[in-house]
Amino acid sequence: MTNLFYGGNKLLDAKKILERVGIAEGMKITDLGCGGAGHFCMPAAHLVGNSGTVYAVDIQKTVLEGVKSRCKIEGANNLKTIQANVESYKSTGIEDGSCDLVMLINILFQSHKHFDMLKEAIRILKNSGTLLIIDWNQSVIPFGPPIESRVKKNEINALLYKLASERINEFDAGKYHFGMIFKK
Repeated sequence: MTNLFYGGNKLLDAKKILERVGIAEGMKITDLGCGGAGHFCMPAAHLVGNSGTVYAVDIQKTVLEGVKSRCKIEGANNLKTIQANVESYKSTGIEDGSCDLVMLINILFQSHKHFDMLKEAIRILKNSGTLLIIDWNQSVIPFGPPIESRVKKNEINALLYKLASERINEFDAGKYHFGMIFKK
């Protein structure tokens, strides 16, 4: 998991970003590569309420244990963890076309299997579902992943075009990150 905090300053404002995508009560959301702090899946769980569900997916058992601990502390009974390799198609076991929103937050730069990750995200999205992608921008900064590991926006656009998804918005997700919203 990439640390979302640096020098005491929050790099990504999860609540503000989630409000941008229009999360509502009762939605079903998946966070692919959720990370141990549950920085996005925990606020999402609160926003969808008891009638909604959030799936926190990660390959690392210790990461999921951290999310489970935070769930207990915050009383998020609607968040379920799934241990799966998000680089493998159908590995999550989540039903086809069942999610209103899928999030890929700071995860694409960690892989070379972008198409497989995006294919899994699209598979579990409902028709007209929303895909939220946030990753490191291409600027040189003294922290974060190496520039050559960072995914380019035009690569994401091209891959999602192949998967029959349409970009509906692009935004600055913070000083060092870009955000993209797609519809299935």
